[in-house]
Amino acid sequence: MSLLLAFTLMIPPSPGAVVVMPVANMYSAASQDADVVSQATFGSSVVLVEEKGAWAKVRTEDDYTGWMVLAALRRYGAADHAYASTGTVAEVESLFANVYREPNVTKHQPVLTLPFAVPLEVVTEPENDGGRWVEVRLPDGRTAWVQRGDVNLNPRPLNVKETIELAKRFLGFTYLWGGTSSFGFDCSGFTQMLVRKRGILMPRDADKQAAWAGVVPVKRSRLQAGDLLFFGESPEKITHTGMYIGHGKFINDTAHGHPGVQLSRLGDQPRAQMLVACRRLK
Repeated sequence: MSLLLAFTLMIPPSPGAVVVMPVANMYSAASQDADVVSQATFGSSVVLVEEKGAWAKVRTEDDYTGWMVLAALRRYGAADHAYASTGTVAEVESLFANVYREPNVTKHQPVLTLPFAVPLEVVTEPENDGGRWVEVRLPDGRTAWVQRGDVNLNPRPLNVKETIELAKRFLGFTYLWGGTSSFGFDCSGFTQMLVRKRGILMPRDADKQAAWAGVVPVKRSRLQAGDLLFFGESPEKITHTGMYIGHGKFINDTAHGHPGVQLSRLGDQPRAQMLVACRRLK
C-alpha cells in the first residue's frame, strides 16, 4: 500500500503554535459553554487563525478549525521548527504514558500523562539503567523522562492486520463526543486515528471522510478488512463510521447501547439498514 497524504504536512506558517496540554478541546465558539467540535493532542502543530482575549481560533493539520484556550498553546518563534519534526522522535505506544521529571517512578508524581500516539522529541537514550528510560524535550523546552516500554522509537505505518490488532486494544474505551485521543474518541475520531496509523491523514468528520478524494467506493459484497463503513439516513446524511475487520464484523466507537469501542455485526439492526456507503483507501 502506498502512503497517501491528503494534506501537506509542513512547518506551520507564522503565526503558529504547538499544543502543550495532553488533550486540548476545540470549541465552536470562544467559550467553554460552546459545544466541543474536536480536539488537538500534545505536540501537534496548529495555525493561529484569530485571537479573542484568552482564546484562539486554530486550524489543525487535518484542516479542521475551532476555538481553543491560549493556555493550551505555546507560540512558535520565527526561527522555531514544528515540534518533533526533526531529530529522533518517540511516539507514545502505550494507551497512556506517564512522563516524569527524573528517571524514577516513585520520587514524584508524573509531570504529564499523555495519550496514545503523541510525539516526543528525544534528547538521550541512556544505557546505564539497562535502557529503561528515554530523556525527552517537551514543547515548552523542559526536559523530562519516559519509560522506554511506553514509547516507540521507530514508528512506521501499520498494515491492515496490524491496524485491526491496534483497534482491538481500545475495546471497551468509552465514547466521547469530539474526542480524538485515547482519553476518549468519538466515531470519526477513532476511525481517523486508525487510518492515520496506516500513514494516511484523512478528514475529521464522517461525512467528509466518505466524500474524501483519498477513498474509492466499494460494494458491500466486495468488502475487505480495513475498508471504511459509513452509516446514516442517506449518503447525504452520514452520522456514523467504523472499520470493517472481516467475517461480517466491524469495529466502531458508538454512543448507542453500551457506549464505547465495540465489535458489531453488519447484519444486526439498526446498522444493517443504515449502511449507506463503503469506502476503500486508495
